[in-house]
Amino acid sequence: MTRSEVRRRLALAWWAQLAVALAPLFVLNLLFGADQQVGVLSMPVFIAGLASMFVSLPLFHAYKHALIATEKALDSPAEPAAWLALAARRRLALLGAGLPAWIAAIAVFAGLEAIPLMLLALSSVVLFYLYRIPRQLG
Repeated sequence: MTRSEVRRRLALAWWAQLAVALAPLFVLNLLFGADQQVGVLSMPVFIAGLASMFVSLPLFHAYKHALIATEKALDSPAEPAAWLALAARRRLALLGAGLPAWIAAIAVFAGLEAIPLMLLALSSVVLFYLYRIPRQLG
């Protein structure tokens, strides 16, 4: 498999995981969001969603080191293994990046309003953007 094919597959996996992270929020908000009233748990759940962004810190550190290792392994026999290691690290990191959106999906049942829900979804999108494959690896 060539580098461009690997990059294309990683890009498609990125979009798929972004959809998996955001879809529950939009579906649950569409189905159950209109009936909810602001509850006592809405603020603690929002704070938990904000705090879940910090889960991504050690995951990003590991992803960054996998990127560096992949860049060093380019044009060597270890390149396929480096791409696989990078994909595995990124998959785990994207799960951590999706946490704010998933907590926002749960927060729909706590009666969290639209603006905090969108802020949590946007924070997941920003975290996802950190895990794009840089052009230098192409």
